[in-house]
Amino acid sequence: MTSYWQLLQLILPVFALIAIGVVVRRVHWIEGEAETSLLRLVVNVCFPCLIFESITGNAAWQAASNVLLPPLMGFAITALGFLLARGVGKAAGLTVGTGLRTFALTVGIANYGYLPLPIMAGIWGPENRGVLLVHNVGVEAALWTVGVLVLSGLSLREGWRKLVSPIVITLVVAVGLNLAGAAPHLPKIFTDLVHSLAVCAIPLGLLMTGVSLASYLGDVRALVHPKITVLACVVRLGVLPLLILAAAKWLPLSIELKRVLVVQAAMPSGVVPIIVARHYGGQPLTAVQIVLGTTALGLLTIPLWLRVGLAWVGV
Repeated sequence: MTSYWQLLQLILPVFALIAIGVVVRRVHWIEGEAETSLLRLVVNVCFPCLIFESITGNAAWQAASNVLLPPLMGFAITALGFLLARGVGKAAGLTVGTGLRTFALTVGIANYGYLPLPIMAGIWGPENRGVLLVHNVGVEAALWTVGVLVLSGLSLREGWRKLVSPIVITLVVAVGLNLAGAAPHLPKIFTDLVHSLAVCAIPLGLLMTGVSLASYLGDVRALVHPKITVLACVVRLGVLPLLILAAAKWLPLSIELKRVLVVQAAMPSGVVPIIVARHYGGQPLTAVQIVLGTTALGLLTIPLWLRVGLAWVGV
């Protein structure tokens, strides 16, 4: 059994990279157009390369269940998170205009990229990242359909348009090559190039997460809203982990997908809602309060939930 300290050691470098990103932004080494450009580089180049490398030739994809069930579970769990968080927020007195919709969006979606990727690689090896990445297609689908509808009332058609991106295109191509058995025949010069860009994805992505958060850290008192922060931590770090682990325990899923769910159950809120709230007329400060609150507490709870999940689910 992996100890609490061993699990904590897996996540400390992740948080350290985020902290370095905050410092880099605060000393003005990355700002303005440089911040925008680097974010685009991570999302449109480095991360697709990581996806391509993680999926092509991955033996886990020989099972049909790992093609269909991961995105389905990602969508279902994330959509459930949005609806549950909205219900809790409404019952607690939050209303539209005072952060209810942003609360639902931010609490409902777990960090599904930069935190779980290094954690899964650290526990089970880098070959286990492939199922997580396809699971994340379902998370993205839920974010840009159910999530955007919850936040802004856009039509379903407008939400689905957001799914056409370099990441999704890369996923489709990588899965197709894997299922066709073509991955071993790719030129070495191409796979070496992809690998060189892929290894940049996680550290640079974490660094840019810190850079993105830094601009909100000017007024420390505004970053904590007692009601919102406590409610968010109870739902995101208390209720949802139990539901996700129950699904991993009792649903007939592959071992690789069970591992993904165990890690996702332990995650704090994702950072993406900060950007989505800003773009679609939500409350960005509410999103920041939730992300920072659940992430700070997550430094303590992530190893605990991982330990519980590994033992209970048996993966």
